[in-house]
Amino acid sequence: MDNGPEYVSHTLVSWAEKQEITLIYTQPGNPQQNAYLERYNRTVRQEWLEQYLFESIQDVQEVATQWLWTYNHDRPNMGNSGLTPAQKLKTAA
Repeated sequence: MDNGPEYVSHTLVSWAEKQEITLIYTQPGNPQQNAYLERYNRTVRQEWLEQYLFESIQDVQEVATQWLWTYNHDRPNMGNSGLTPAQKLKTAA
């Protein structure tokens, strides 16, 4: 996981310890270890998180669910030869 301050909190660390979950952080100076995650986080931030002013967690969940469905089913991905992730999954089966 990213070890940036926006992702790591004492509450998360405490919860993980109670659940007997080991957190493994990316090594400082090695951003390539989580390049896919960083790309996804940037996309989420730019495409919907910064676009709305949310009033409740339910609002966030609704927008996130709608965006994720569109991302997986309607939006072609050039890394998948222009297929959506759902189409790519079907071809892999």
